[in-house]
Amino acid sequence: MNSDDKVLSPFTLPNGTVLKNRLLMAPMTTCTGFYDGTVNSELVEYYRERAGAIGTVIVECCFIDDRGLAFPGAIGIDNDNKIEGLAKIAEAIKSRGSKAVLQIYHGGRMVEPKLIGGRAPVGPSAVAAPRDGAATPEELTAEEVDGMITKFGEGVRRAIQAGFDGVEIHGANTYLIQQFFSPNSNLRTDKWGGNRDNRARFPMAVLEITHQMVQQYADPSFIIGYRFSPEELEVPGIRFDDTMFLLEKLAERGVDYLHFSVGYTLRSSIVETTDPTPLIEKYVAMRSERLAQIPVMGVGGVVNRDDVDLAMEHGYDLVAIGKACIAYPDWADRIAKGEKLDLFIDSTKREALTIPEPLWRFSLVDAMIRDMSMASKKFKPGIFQEKVQDDANELLINVSLETDRIVDIALADNPALDVEFSTSFDIIRERILDANSPHVDAVTGATTQSEAVKKAVSKAIAKSCKAQLLEEGGDVNQPQHYDVVVVGSGGAGLAAAIQACDEGARVLIVEKMSSIGGNTIKASVGMNAAETRYQKLKGIEDSKELFYQETLKGGHFKNNPVLLREFVEQAPQAIEWLAEHGIELSDITITGGMSIDRTHRPADASAVGGFLISGLVKNVNKRNIDVMLDTSVTQIRYENGAVAGVELLNDENESLVINAKSVVVATGGFSANRDMVVKYRPELDGFVTTNHKGATGSGIAILEAIGAATVDMGEIQIHPTVEQTTSYLISESIRGGGAILVSQAGNRFFNEMETRDKVSAQIIALPEKYAYVVFDEQVRLKNKAADEYIARGFVESAESPRKLADKLGMDYHAFLATLERYNVFVDKQYDEDFGRKTAMRHPLNQGPFYAIRIAPGVHHTMGGVTIDTDTQVLDASKAVLKGAFAAGEVVGGIHGGNRIGGNAVADIIIFGILAGRNAAHNALR
Repeated sequence: MNSDDKVLSPFTLPNGTVLKNRLLMAPMTTCTGFYDGTVNSELVEYYRERAGAIGTVIVECCFIDDRGLAFPGAIGIDNDNKIEGLAKIAEAIKSRGSKAVLQIYHGGRMVEPKLIGGRAPVGPSAVAAPRDGAATPEELTAEEVDGMITKFGEGVRRAIQAGFDGVEIHGANTYLIQQFFSPNSNLRTDKWGGNRDNRARFPMAVLEITHQMVQQYADPSFIIGYRFSPEELEVPGIRFDDTMFLLEKLAERGVDYLHFSVGYTLRSSIVETTDPTPLIEKYVAMRSERLAQIPVMGVGGVVNRDDVDLAMEHGYDLVAIGKACIAYPDWADRIAKGEKLDLFIDSTKREALTIPEPLWRFSLVDAMIRDMSMASKKFKPGIFQEKVQDDANELLINVSLETDRIVDIALADNPALDVEFSTSFDIIRERILDANSPHVDAVTGATTQSEAVKKAVSKAIAKSCKAQLLEEGGDVNQPQHYDVVVVGSGGAGLAAAIQACDEGARVLIVEKMSSIGGNTIKASVGMNAAETRYQKLKGIEDSKELFYQETLKGGHFKNNPVLLREFVEQAPQAIEWLAEHGIELSDITITGGMSIDRTHRPADASAVGGFLISGLVKNVNKRNIDVMLDTSVTQIRYENGAVAGVELLNDENESLVINAKSVVVATGGFSANRDMVVKYRPELDGFVTTNHKGATGSGIAILEAIGAATVDMGEIQIHPTVEQTTSYLISESIRGGGAILVSQAGNRFFNEMETRDKVSAQIIALPEKYAYVVFDEQVRLKNKAADEYIARGFVESAESPRKLADKLGMDYHAFLATLERYNVFVDKQYDEDFGRKTAMRHPLNQGPFYAIRIAPGVHHTMGGVTIDTDTQVLDASKAVLKGAFAAGEVVGGIHGGNRIGGNAVADIIIFGILAGRNAAHNALR
C-alpha cells in the first residue's frame, strides 16, 4: 500500500472514532435468521469471514418491532432475547479487526401480512404502497408513534449491549422512517404530518432517542449513521431538495456519517430524467458548510478499485461494497493487491465462500451464480427454436448457444401475451442466463411458464449436444454407456445419483416429468432420526431403539423388521450426509406417533421439500451428472441374469438405448394413479391426493416386468389434514407445534398427535367429514409453513376466538369452552379427554387466532417392490435381481400398515444413499 493511498488509510469520523480505512461492507439482506428473528451460527460465520481487511462491516437491518420485518428470514432486535445472538456477530467482526455497525429499521407499510401472521402492517397513514397487491396499513395513533420511537431507542440500547461499535438508522428504501417523511405515505394532520417540518419530526425523534441511548449506555466513540433514499418517483413524493432539508437538520443534531441509498454510486435523478448529473455532485454543490463536515458514503456498482476511486472523485468520503463482498469475502485484500475482479460466483463454491443457504437462494446472489459444471458440456453453436406449452399459451422460444454456454433466450413475437407474462419471462430468462443452466428456481406465481422456458432450454441443449456429436463423427443411434442409470429425480433418486458419482460411477438421471424434484418437493414436515448431534445440542434424549419401537407400532407391526432396523440405524448418518452436502436440518419438531422431538427440518422451520431438492440439485450440478427430462423408461434390459441397461422414450417420440450395469429405480409411489389406488382400496375412490401427477407407480411396473416381487400393495395412507380445493397438504408440523383439531360444532374430537390413519378415520366419522386445524400466533411464529398457508389463502384469522368462530359459522360458546379446556390440559400437561401427551407446547391464547379447513386425502403408498438391506430388488423367491436397485416410495415393507410423518424423507435419503453406493460398486467391480 502506498503511504498516500487515501482509500486504504485510516479515516476519522466526527465523533473522533478512527476507521482503519474508507471501505465498508454494505448492509445486505441474507434471509438467514431463525423463524423468530434470532441469529444462527451460519450467519455469524458469514460475517466473520468478511471482516478483517475491510474497515467496517454494516450488518443487515434488524427489525425493532415484531410487525416490522420486511422480508422472510429477517433478524430482529425487538427484545432482549436477541442480544446474545447479535453479540456473536459483533464479536466475530471485531475479532478480525473491523468495526461492527448494526442497521436498525421498521418496514412500515412495506411489510407483507403473511410475514406477520396475517396482521395488517402499520404506517404513518392508512395508505397502501403504490404496488400491486399491497396491503393497506393501520395508521399509528399518536400514542403508538411515541411507542415506536421508544422501540427504536430500545433497539439502539440492545445494539450497544451486544457490543456493536455503532448503529445505522435505516431511513431509506421506503421503510417506516422514510414513510413519515414522505408526502405520499404521510397524510397525517397532527404534529407528525402536514408540512415538511412536521414530516421530519419522526426521523429527528429517532435520531434524538439514539443520542440519548448512546449517552446513557455507550461511550462517545459509538458511531451513529443515517441511511437515506434521495428521491421518490411517486407524486407527491420526496424530491432532492426535501432530502437536503432533512440532511441539514440531521447534521445539526449530529451524525457520524450519511449513507446514500442508490443502486449505483453515480446515479442521476430518477425524477428529472433529462438531467444526467450524478446526485452526489448535486449534493456536494448544495450542502451547507455544516453538512460538509459530515462524511458521506456511496454504494452500488462497486466491484474494483477503479470503482472506489471514481466514487471518491465525485465527492464520497466513504464507499460501501455490496455484492462483491458476497462473491469475494476477502474483497478488500484483493483490491489492495490490485486484482481485477469479475462479479460472479462459482456454483460449486457456496460452502467455500461461507454463504448461508437462504442467501444463496435469494435473488441478490442467484443472479451472480454461474453453473461452472456447464463448462464441460460441448454444444454445437447456433440458435435452436423450441415449441413448448405452458398452462395457457403455446410458446416459440429461440435458444442461442455457444460451445460451452447459453448466450440468449428469446421469445418469438406473440401478441396474445400480456405484460405480466413478459415480466415473468424476463425474470426466468435472466436466472437461466446468469446460472448458465436450465436448472434454476421457477418464478413465484409463474411456475408453469417457468417450467416451459426451462424445458425449451433443456431441449435446445439436448439437440445441440446431439448435433455436436454428429459433427464429430459420432453415431447418435448407438447406445450410450453409463455405469449407473437412476430413474426418478425426487430425493431418493438425487441422493442415489450423488452418492454413485462420489463412488466413481458415471451417472445418468432419467425423469419422465418436465422438472426435477418429484413428490419430494412437496414434503413439508421434516426428516426423522434418533441420536443425532442436533438432538444432543438441544438436550433431547432419544434412542434408536425407541424410534424403532414407535415406528413398528405406528406401522401396526407390519413393517419388515430387518429393513426397519437398517432404517433406524442409518438415520443419523443420513442427517450428517446431508449436512456434509450443504443441506443442514438443524431445527427439530415432532409428528404424530412419536413421543420425542426427532423430526429434523431447516433452521428457519420452513418446509423441508423445496430446501432439500434445492440443495440436492446444486450437488448434482456440481458433479456434472447428466439429466434427461421428459423421458420415460419403457423397459429395463435384463439379460443373462443381470441388468444390461434401459430403453427410453423421450417427448420427441425418440427411442433411446442406454447400456448400464446398474439401475436405481426411485420413481415414487402410485397415489396419483386413481385406478391403481382403487384396485387395491376401493373405498378410496373419490379422495383427492396430495401427490404430484407423476406419482403413477410406473417404477413398480417396470421392475415387475423383470420379475420383481411386491409387498403391502393394499397399505395406502390417507393424510388427515389436506386442503380440499387445492389438494395441498397442511403440514403435521402445525399440530406438532401445538395446534388442535376442531369440528364444525366447535369441539375437539380426538388426540391430534395420533397416527395419520387414526386421525383420518375420526375426521371421516364426523357428520360433516371435515375439521379445522386451529392455532394461535405462538404456533404461527414457530412454523414458517403457516405463513405459506396464509399467503395461499387457506387460512381464516381473527383477533379473538369469538370472532374466529363467527367467521367459521361455529358455535362460539362451544369453541371458547374447547380452547379453555385444552389450555387447562396444557397447563397440567395432561389431556384428560383424549390422552394427548406430545406437542402440548403452550396454551392457545395469543391472538391472532387461525383456522384451516381440512379433510383426508390419499398421501402415501406403503406398498411397493421388495428389496434387501443393500437395496437390491428381490423376486418372489427372494433371490436378487442383479443390478436392479430401488429406493424411496417405490419400495414396500419399510413402513408397514401406516407411515409416521417425517419417516418418508428419512426413507428416501437413507436408502437413496445406500442404493447409489451399492449400484456404483456393482457397476465398477
